[in-house]
Amino acid sequence: MYGPSWYAARPMGQPITVVEKPAARPGVVRFETNRNLTGMGHQSYAGPEDATGDRLSDEVARRIFGRGGVDHVHIYANVVTVDLSKGLGSEGLADLIGDLFVHYQPGVVPPTDEELGVAPS
Repeated sequence: MYGPSWYAARPMGQPITVVEKPAARPGVVRFETNRNLTGMGHQSYAGPEDATGDRLSDEVARRIFGRGGVDHVHIYANVVTVDLSKGLGSEGLADLIGDLFVHYQPGVVPPTDEELGVAPS
């Protein structure tokens, strides 16, 4: 039951629970997660050029800007606030955040030790 095909057919990693909530302003949407993404600091991104670091919040912002249709991203603790481009929706954004810790999707073959440069033991 738990052979190689059993593992290959399941995502590896832990998905983040994401709840989308409307904000008070039109064109702004909030995503509340079950994970703290910034610690106690605020992170604000006016565009993808601001998301160049290696913090978890930088990766979240890169993914959100990479989808397109976003003017600004603000992340504080477990809340991601997205200012959408005029007339565009939030479709797919919750999945981008929720899959942050899912490393291998079904159909994706993990790299071998050799590909990772790990010497045989």
